[in-house]
Amino acid sequence: MDVTAKIKEYGAELEQQIIADRRYLHSNPELSLKEYNTQKFICDRLDQLGIPYTLMAGTGVVGTIRGEAPGAYDAQGNPAHRIGVRADMDALPVLERTGFEYASQNEGIMHACGHDCHVSMLLGAARIMNDMRDQLRGEVRLIFQPAEEIAKGSRMMMAEGVLDGLDTLYGTHIWSEVPAGTISCAPGQRMAHTDWFRVDVTGVSAHGSMPHKGVDAVVVAAELVVALQVLVSRDVSPFEPMVVTVGEVHGGVARNVMAGTAYLTGTTRTWTEASRAAMPGHIEKLVNRIASGLGAEATLTWEEGNRGLFNDPDCAARAEQCVTKLFGSEAVSDYEGTLAGEDFSEYLRYVPGVFVFLGTNNPEIDAVHPQHSCYYTIDESVLKNGAMLAAQYVIDYLAEA
Repeated sequence: MDVTAKIKEYGAELEQQIIADRRYLHSNPELSLKEYNTQKFICDRLDQLGIPYTLMAGTGVVGTIRGEAPGAYDAQGNPAHRIGVRADMDALPVLERTGFEYASQNEGIMHACGHDCHVSMLLGAARIMNDMRDQLRGEVRLIFQPAEEIAKGSRMMMAEGVLDGLDTLYGTHIWSEVPAGTISCAPGQRMAHTDWFRVDVTGVSAHGSMPHKGVDAVVVAAELVVALQVLVSRDVSPFEPMVVTVGEVHGGVARNVMAGTAYLTGTTRTWTEASRAAMPGHIEKLVNRIASGLGAEATLTWEEGNRGLFNDPDCAARAEQCVTKLFGSEAVSDYEGTLAGEDFSEYLRYVPGVFVFLGTNNPEIDAVHPQHSCYYTIDESVLKNGAMLAAQYVIDYLAEA
C-alpha cells in the first residue's frame, strides 16, 4: 500500500477519535496562558502514544517523533531534516450560545476560533506519523502552542527555543470562510499585519444636569469611535485593504455624573508594511485633534502585534500537491486571504513554511458563523482531512528535502 492510501486508511480509522477529542476540548476551553487542563490532556495523549515531550512557555507542549526511514539520522544522531507542525490551544472570552450538548462548561469562555480542532487534528496526525515512522526520513516536532489569541504565544515559544534546529514549519487553521471539503494553501501574503491601540480620554466631570460645567469624556470617546472609520474610508486608497475596529468603550461611574474619563481599545489590520508603519501617526493626529476640539485631552497607546503571514512559495506548492494527492484537485480552494491575523506569522520570519486554511463552511448544518462568534460551529467531517494533510505534508517534505 502506498503512503497516501495508508494515510487515508488511518484517517478513516481515527475520525471518531479526532471528533471526540475535539468535543472534549470544546467543552473545556481555557483562556490564554491558562491552558493547564488542555496541556494535561495533550500530555496524556502523547503518553499513550509513547511520544516523548517537553513542556514549554508555561502551558505549551512540544513532542518529538523520530523517523525510522533509511537516512533519517546520520552517524552522530543528527536528523537529516527536522520539520515542525504547530497547533494553538487557547480559547476566547466569549459566552457560547450554540446549545450543543458538548458546549462550553466554562461560562464566558468558548473555543470560538477552532483551536480545539487544531489540537485534535495534530493529535490525529501524531497518531498517523507515529505509526508510519518507517516513512519519516528525519524528525517531527509537534508544537502545541498557548496564547495565540493574545499574540504572545509564538514569541514565548521562540524565546525558549522551539525553532532551534527546525528546517521548516507547517500550520493549519480551520476556517469559516472556506467551503467544507476544500483547502487553501496559496503562496505569498495570506493574513494581515495585526496591531492594537488604546485611547485614554481626559475631560472634566460634572453633575449630569449641568453638562456646561464640564467636558464629557464619553461624548468625546463616542466621536472618536466614529471618526476612526475615516482612516479607512477617506485617508487611504480604496485599493489598500485596511480595518480599524474599536472593540471596547468604557467610561463613567454613575448615571447622573458626566464622565471625566473614558477609554477605548481596538485593533488595526493592514496589508502593506507602509500602511502599518503610518497607522500610529494617523490615529494619534486624529484623536488629538478631535479631543482638543471638544475641550478634552487624549493619549494614544500603541502595541505592535504580529506581522502579516507569508507562505513560502515552495512550501505552498508542496501543500497543494498534498491536497491533490489526498482529495483531488477540486479540493484546492482559491480563497483570497483575510485581514485576520495569526502569530504563526512570527515563526515564518525565521523559518520557511506554509499555513493552510481548512474549509469548514457548510450552510446545511449552520456552519456559517465567523470565527469569534458566540454561534461559531464547524463541519466536523473535515477534521480527519486536517490530520491526514499534516501527515502527508510531513512525510513528503522529509522524503524530498
